[in-house]
Amino acid sequence: MAKIKIKTKSVIRYIRYSLEALGALLLFSVFCTLPIKSASGLGCWIAQKVGPRLKINKRAKKNLLIAMPYLTEDETKKVIFEMWGNLGRVVGEMPHIRKIARWAKTGEIEIINREYLDQYCKKGEPVIYFSGHFANWELFALISREVGVPYAQVYRAANNPMVDFLLRRLRRLEDHDIIPKGPVGAKKLISFVRDGRRLGMLVDQKMNDGIEVPFFGVGAMTAPALAQIAIKYKCPAIPIKLERISACKFRVTVFSPISKPMTGNHRKDVELMMTEVNKLFEKWIIERPSQWLWLHRRWPES
Repeated sequence: MAKIKIKTKSVIRYIRYSLEALGALLLFSVFCTLPIKSASGLGCWIAQKVGPRLKINKRAKKNLLIAMPYLTEDETKKVIFEMWGNLGRVVGEMPHIRKIARWAKTGEIEIINREYLDQYCKKGEPVIYFSGHFANWELFALISREVGVPYAQVYRAANNPMVDFLLRRLRRLEDHDIIPKGPVGAKKLISFVRDGRRLGMLVDQKMNDGIEVPFFGVGAMTAPALAQIAIKYKCPAIPIKLERISACKFRVTVFSPISKPMTGNHRKDVELMMTEVNKLFEKWIIERPSQWLWLHRRWPES
């Protein structure tokens, strides 16, 4: 009887995954046929029509209440509505993401402090780029490749393996470009650092087995790998801020490496460094709150 239940669940999951993948394929096919700005605009329109009606929209409201309780109800609704628009644009731009990244070569994507990329990316020396889910967070990996400083990404696969396959094709991710999250990925990550490779991480999501670090004044479980690696292997951790200036116009700001505490207590140093990382993200979020993805369960209360 148990085996029958397991097989039934497997069949149901396979059907659900297939339908999700088919829906994603059809959606991306539509976006692919449109010009970049039209695809981005259509994605924005769809997301703003559908997103606020979804159950997960309540989580965005809770997160905003925790992080920015001083916003009025109308201001909160506006931030969330614009956040859905940004997310829709990310999806609409996905089939065109390589073309958009090429704008970095023509100057259509402004790169501020480009010299930091060159200065800290000497051959044979490991470097970590880090950011969060801001603007179109999918872009920088391809932009960095276009300007001659490619890196391996720490990558969380989509729950649906069929959708994940589709997304990897759109993102142009190959096995040698990615480091999967988890124990296997951790070993690969360390080997990349020892080999002097460049790495990229998005470190603004909750990690249940991470460390508790203040985020907007509230304890949030935070992935410590960035600080652990940067401190242990003495490699620079460079913040990258990506902003959407207008519909399909982007700006990348490269910052000097974040400081690494050296108190002699490794655990304390990691906590202090990740606290600084979270403070940096707080600043970016306050500057452009609608360009951060408020849908993550970032705090226990959300």
